[in-house]
Amino acid sequence: MLNNLFRRLSGDAGRSPDDPEARIALAALLVRIARADGFYDPHEVERIDRILMRRFQMSPFEATALRTKGEAAEASAPDTVRFTREVKAAVPYEERLGVIEQLWEVVLADGERDHEEDSLMRLIAPMLGVEDQDSHRARQRAAARQG
Repeated sequence: MLNNLFRRLSGDAGRSPDDPEARIALAALLVRIARADGFYDPHEVERIDRILMRRFQMSPFEATALRTKGEAAEASAPDTVRFTREVKAAVPYEERLGVIEQLWEVVLADGERDHEEDSLMRLIAPMLGVEDQDSHRARQRAAARQG
């Protein structure tokens, strides 16, 4: 399965956001940002599951299974480009703003913004083709929902 994912990630063909491989790539991005500070907090895991349930209208069981696949893909990937390329190919720009907002939700889930997480977000946003100003607004929206 992971070999298939990496083979597909290296291609340039357009994908549907419902494509299982695009879903795994998004889950892997969410996991990668959660692990960026060296600590995979239970609040971040819970937030990832909620994001996947909401985004893909999944049950908790399905979201956990997708997150688990994302964790495996993230752990075996040498870089982030593979995942951002897949998401960018599958998700229209307007929806990629939502992806950035969801990534910020994970960053903020543990109540702390870490330098490594901020640095990774500054890399991911342009790789997804999202402007800095749009990423900034997405962070503000995610922070406002955090309370």
